[in-house]
Amino acid sequence: MHHSMAEGVRRIDFLPWEYDPTSQEGAAQEARQGELVDAGALIGTGVFIAPSAAVFCDRLAVGDRTYIAALAYVTGDLTIGADCSINPYAVVRGEIRMGDGVRIGAHTSILGFNHSMSTDRPIFEQGTWSKGITLGDDVWIGSNATILDGVTVGDHVIVGAGAVVTKDVPDWAIVAGNPARVIRDRRAEQGAASAPEVTPDARADATADLAAELRSFAGRAREQAGELLARCFEDGRFVDRPAAAAGPLEPAVRPWADAVEIADLLLGGPPPGFDAGDLVRRLTARQDPATGLIPEGDLSDSGVSERSPAQPPASEERLDPMDGSASYHILSVGYAVRLLGGRLPYPVRAVHSMTERDLVRSLEARDWGAQAWGSGAAVDALATACALNIADFSAELPDGGAGPVYGLMGWLSAAADPRTGMWGTPQPAPRWLQAVNGFYRLTRGSYAQLGLPLPYPEAAVDTVLEHAADPYLATPEGYTACNVLDIIHPLWLAARQTGHRRAEGEAWARGQLRRALRSWTDGAGFAFAPASGGPDAVAGLQGTEMWLSIVWLLSDYLGIADALGYRPRGVHSPDPLVRLAPVGER
Repeated sequence: MHHSMAEGVRRIDFLPWEYDPTSQEGAAQEARQGELVDAGALIGTGVFIAPSAAVFCDRLAVGDRTYIAALAYVTGDLTIGADCSINPYAVVRGEIRMGDGVRIGAHTSILGFNHSMSTDRPIFEQGTWSKGITLGDDVWIGSNATILDGVTVGDHVIVGAGAVVTKDVPDWAIVAGNPARVIRDRRAEQGAASAPEVTPDARADATADLAAELRSFAGRAREQAGELLARCFEDGRFVDRPAAAAGPLEPAVRPWADAVEIADLLLGGPPPGFDAGDLVRRLTARQDPATGLIPEGDLSDSGVSERSPAQPPASEERLDPMDGSASYHILSVGYAVRLLGGRLPYPVRAVHSMTERDLVRSLEARDWGAQAWGSGAAVDALATACALNIADFSAELPDGGAGPVYGLMGWLSAAADPRTGMWGTPQPAPRWLQAVNGFYRLTRGSYAQLGLPLPYPEAAVDTVLEHAADPYLATPEGYTACNVLDIIHPLWLAARQTGHRRAEGEAWARGQLRRALRSWTDGAGFAFAPASGGPDAVAGLQGTEMWLSIVWLLSDYLGIADALGYRPRGVHSPDPLVRLAPVGER
């Protein structure tokens, strides 16, 4: 996109708030903006873009009544909301997302990119990379301020003149200085009760109150565990949600595993009325001896009697061990039978038989951008299969059951992005959803389950906290068990290695914990997506199993998990399933 330079100095270019679209200048603006629209820009009504503003964007969207004043320098991938202003000599470059009502003072620099600076060649030969900058609604950025890449500025923020903003800014904050720090909350100036300075004693009291709330919740959940499990047992089988509330569901394996996990968490044993040995028989009856995979099916008495444990599934059920429901059953069934005191009868040979070359080829072929969650889930299934083989079949399998796990960990460590800590890349909004959700699944099965340190924990925390501030996650569709779990587990896991931005993480965790506790439905448990209004808003086994684990992770991150009186031992166990043996001990 390009611009034409007007001769002379014009008042309207430097005072664009005086622009009247019905004046003679309106025709000139129509022509000016037409050049940008022809190049692919999206421009609202009542917009003013000074002829001398350097607008060279790869992608540009401008909301209504926004103006870009004289000699501003605007490049990159920009989304600018309504009623925004970019004043004279301002620089807005890189990947930038602005809300509505953002005021950017003169000579300010918003720099949504970074220059590479590896030591193998001169800097001028190296390229750039970007985390991006997000500016909320109703933000005032003073003159000569600088906002650096990777920062999210909340709503209603004031950035003081000359400030250098290097980290995220919470809603309503006033920040100043180099580096910028919060000097007060705007609401405090009006005497708002939400913004007084928090003393250590007040913080301790708030923590004690939250711990008491956890004890009350856990007691209520234990009392109601039998009722919520019975609610989801219909026609001789466990179902995720009652048919009367959510419609009929096909017979499935996972609800049985979820019921076992809930009972173990809240009751310390199998679901009431069930024998542990019989549940192990049901859960493992469909395992294929040749591959070790467990395809979908009915685990009621009639379902499991149709196939003996030694009979392999039909050919159409031979699924990829790294994709589909059979891959998740490696986790859900593998852990459920261990909670019941058993183990899988057969190793997961489908994974163990993979060569490291096949593994790397499969990983490289995956879409780590738009499908980062699915790619992470595949790694989770693979690593869990290796861990189960090591734990239960080391004497029966070559290499002690490790299979391709060392090749997997080598590839993961080499492929992680040191700038973001992720294996995925940012996408169109929600920007980091796929990458962060994939990070959780991948690291749960590999680094966490094998007791290994993350490669770039501080960069991962930065990315996860940026994602946690995405407005999508607060919407009814975005507030789900998956999306909260996929933030708290990475924060919890990284906190084992670093205290980086811990205070910000804890502030987020406290708010999420209180919201989660309010989502419990007496006698029914948790819904997967409690605010969605659809079928996933009906409480069921999957939602209850996941949220119980989320509540524990949030509480443990805050140091108050003991108040719950339970600790996950299944899929979301905080303890490694196995630890890889050092070289000298293999």
